[in-house]
Amino acid sequence: MGRLLIVSNRLPVSPEVDADGQVVFHGSVGGLATGLGAFYQRYDSLWIGWLDQPDDVALDRYSVRERLHDEHSCVPIYLDPDDVHLYYHGFSNETIWPVFHHFTQYAVFDEEYWEAYKRVNRRFADTIAEILQPDDILWINDYHLMLLPGMLRERFPDISIGFFLHIPFPSFEIFRMLPWRESIIEGLLGADVLGFHTYDYVRHFLSSVLRLTGHDHQLGRIVIGNRVVKVDAFPMGIDYGRFAEQAEDAETDQAAERLRRDLGDRKFILSVNRLDYTKGIPARLHAYEHFLAEHPGWQRRVGLTMVAVPSREDVEHYQMLKREVDELVGRINGRYGTMDWTPVRYLYRAIPFPELVAMYREADVMLVTPLRDGMNLVAKEFVATKGDDRLGVLILSEMAGASRELGDALSVNPFDLIDIAGALGVALEMDPAEQRERLDSMQGLLSRYDVVAWATDFMEAVDEMRAMRAERGARRLTERAIERIAADYEKARRRLLLLDYDGTLVGFSRKPDAAGPDEELLGLLHKLAADGANEVVVESGRSRETLEPWLGDLNISLVAEHGALQRWRGGDWIAAPVGEALWRDDVRPIMERYVERTPGSSLEVKQYSLVWHYRGADPGLGPLRARELRDALGTLVENYDVAIVEGNRVVEVKPASLTKGRAAVDFLESDDWDFVLAIGDGRTDEEVFHVLPDDAYTVKVGIAGSRAHYRADTVADVRMLLSRLVR
Repeated sequence: MGRLLIVSNRLPVSPEVDADGQVVFHGSVGGLATGLGAFYQRYDSLWIGWLDQPDDVALDRYSVRERLHDEHSCVPIYLDPDDVHLYYHGFSNETIWPVFHHFTQYAVFDEEYWEAYKRVNRRFADTIAEILQPDDILWINDYHLMLLPGMLRERFPDISIGFFLHIPFPSFEIFRMLPWRESIIEGLLGADVLGFHTYDYVRHFLSSVLRLTGHDHQLGRIVIGNRVVKVDAFPMGIDYGRFAEQAEDAETDQAAERLRRDLGDRKFILSVNRLDYTKGIPARLHAYEHFLAEHPGWQRRVGLTMVAVPSREDVEHYQMLKREVDELVGRINGRYGTMDWTPVRYLYRAIPFPELVAMYREADVMLVTPLRDGMNLVAKEFVATKGDDRLGVLILSEMAGASRELGDALSVNPFDLIDIAGALGVALEMDPAEQRERLDSMQGLLSRYDVVAWATDFMEAVDEMRAMRAERGARRLTERAIERIAADYEKARRRLLLLDYDGTLVGFSRKPDAAGPDEELLGLLHKLAADGANEVVVESGRSRETLEPWLGDLNISLVAEHGALQRWRGGDWIAAPVGEALWRDDVRPIMERYVERTPGSSLEVKQYSLVWHYRGADPGLGPLRARELRDALGTLVENYDVAIVEGNRVVEVKPASLTKGRAAVDFLESDDWDFVLAIGDGRTDEEVFHVLPDDAYTVKVGIAGSRAHYRADTVADVRMLLSRLVR
């Protein structure tokens, strides 16, 4: 394995000037830097990101770059102040942040922001290109760099790239509002592995991919050309040991003693957040106010400490939020406060780590109620500080990603003030034994799946896709493989070529009737058929009425409807013997009903089969209706000798005895062939591969699993092979 290159918006260190006027670098606190700090140092790693330089720090860029590389394994990227404003404060935080958190009323759609976002992503790509080595693995992080995977994939097709999004991915109805939605999806799909915190976000992303690009998935795997992209949920953990150990530290003990002296015997409710409109801080205060009004017996016996870390103080929405929070705190304290009791203690600042852990440790209730949050590690940090002799209750918003893991928290709807107030009452009166039981369950999970386990899990997924690409590459239809096939072709006296049509000789079309052969294909088939040593057979699921006008003038053999009809070279159409098609009268009305229920779908009536096409249907509705149709037909046809076959956006019902494999055997047994080549892309072509001798050449188009010896990426690769045989 090569180096691990971690890429994020910011570096995990920042420069400061010490008392002697020297520039020193300090590790960043919180966020991705803290989360991955315990992981990336285990590897031969480099961390690439923007070096945020304070105005009072003068840096010599060359010497700083060397120091960062040698002392911190970091590679800095410098941004112009205008780009910082447009890319970071602009597109990242005024466009992507509100849209992805479903706060579209705050979103700004500005073309200048977008151009800066592209420009900075390209700058990251340029820097990475300068240092990239062949076996390096890239781990790109978060919403600031969503174009970067695609940019790097274009330059380095074989590189291994993982991308993790640390915020929610929105529903398609929200995501589609972005004018640059297709570009963002294409950028993300440059990765080999795309990670999200929860399956909800995975589902939203896959839906957007399907609707915007037409690419469906199988168990979270998307086929993009000759690549497979794995999309999965990896819920981020915390450095559990760091918080658990700090909770037992002497400095934390001292901070906890001061805190308890200040609180007295009152119950302690804690809220810790960055001051952001997604965190639901005003709603939390309203709920606490409602609790005090509805439960007067708890007045003077409980207190809320609200820590709000300053954030984006120069942005108008955040300034308005701060004013609202200030007013709410003042109103609650003015309404309920007494000389010896302040209902809300409001700390508008960052808290030193030992003091923060002391707060977590001593809190009786942790109130975490974001309106929407990718994960929310604060909830996990609180649980980690509760040793064997400490109690506490976590109240957690169901809109936070962490709620999918922490099932023993009290789950609340953050928009329901009565729900939150009710949970406060339950938490404050919860039996100690139940508190301990809930904490033990959550601690067991968080201690096992900590940040190192999370990162390891993600990197194993990247390694898995890397190994898959290598395995598929070994079977790829390379120029060397084509020359090997061509050499045996030239030596052979009698040759059989079994060629599928749709997806093999021509690409798929939204309208099936529009996929007729072009001049290049007709020329290739004509030249192959002109060689007297060749028997060229086009096997298709298409009807005779379709194949005849398209290919009937060529001196080749045709197989229609998956083997139901055969036309040997120079002969007439021959129908396979099948029983009476009594099943059609039962099946056709059901399939017609699904045409009516699914706009954009159609029913094709063939001589021996019925085919429901849904390529033109809504990409979300079509697969759903296909599953429904298959289930509806399953019990209906079980007494008939028919098969339900699913293809590329089609559901076909046909006699079970009619297969491409059976037709292939007819041709295979018709002569003593010393060269056999079969090419196909679908499940029905596997029937052909299965019946051929071991020394036959078999080629699968696409990257789905197959028994074929070789794999071609596209229709163009197939035509390249046929052109070489013609020569």
